Amino acid sequence: MTTQHQVLPDAALERARWTASGPAWDRWSDPMADMADRLNLPLLDACGVMPGEAVLDLASGAGEPALSAAKRVGPGGSVHGVDLVEAMLAGAVRRASAFDGPPPRFTVGDMTALPFADGQFDRVTCRFGIMFVPDTRACLAETVRVLRPHGKAAFMVWGPLADNTLFRELDQAVTEILGPDPTNALAPLFRFDQPGTLARLMEESGLRNVSEQSLRPTARVPLEKPFWRASLDMAFAPRISAAPADIRERLDAAVTAHFAALSVEGICALHLHAMIVSGERG
Repeated sequence: MTTQHQVLPDAALERARWTASGPAWDRWSDPMADMADRLNLPLLDACGVMPGEAVLDLASGAGEPALSAAKRVGPGGSVHGVDLVEAMLAGAVRRASAFDGPPPRFTVGDMTALPFADGQFDRVTCRFGIMFVPDTRACLAETVRVLRPHGKAAFMVWGPLADNTLFRELDQAVTEILGPDPTNALAPLFRFDQPGTLARLMEESGLRNVSEQSLRPTARVPLEKPFWRASLDMAFAPRISAAPADIRERLDAAVTAHFAALSVEGICALHLHAMIVSGERG
């Protein structure tokens, strides 16, 4: 897999990627909500989100973790989510309309030019979004700008592809059926997969007390259930959304075969490696 030193996201390609992916993220947002919270809550903890605070969530997508943050800050706080394209926020807006309590507000916006005032937020969160920003330094500068003094930011990124069973096997299966991806669209997911890479950039941006923690849970899932369907549809949407039915059938068979080879007595162990990097504004 190409590392962060070799691949930088292209702005136009990223807009196209997320516009194509939006419907899949909306479609899977409700079925995946409980699983999403297993990642949302450690991120909110690392960021120190408390009741009554003002939170900005970057790259909110279908509302994660903005909706979880809104539950935590309660009626005395506020949550504002931004994402690069309207298609990605469609699910977030839909889900917020049924939220029990003051819902998050969602805005289309660029993480490198945020439409907010200086010092507007106590906390800034971002779950699996900063890897896709072409200009990371500009994003971090904006994060520092909108934070209040002593406010805190926390970013969740993926660890190495080899440590993430689901992405690794899906990537291999898609490549087998569709061939190599000329855009290398999966590479940005692992742009900050090495410890210290994002932390150094955060320190250079002026954030203090930068710390890093790893999350390495393992889920054991029955092979008979298509547990991989959501990740395939969301992460690979630009490549597979227009694939004809016969290609999709071959792809499904290839994915099933990959996970069957890893299973023991019908159970597949899915290892996950994510990192949370957090820092404070002085």
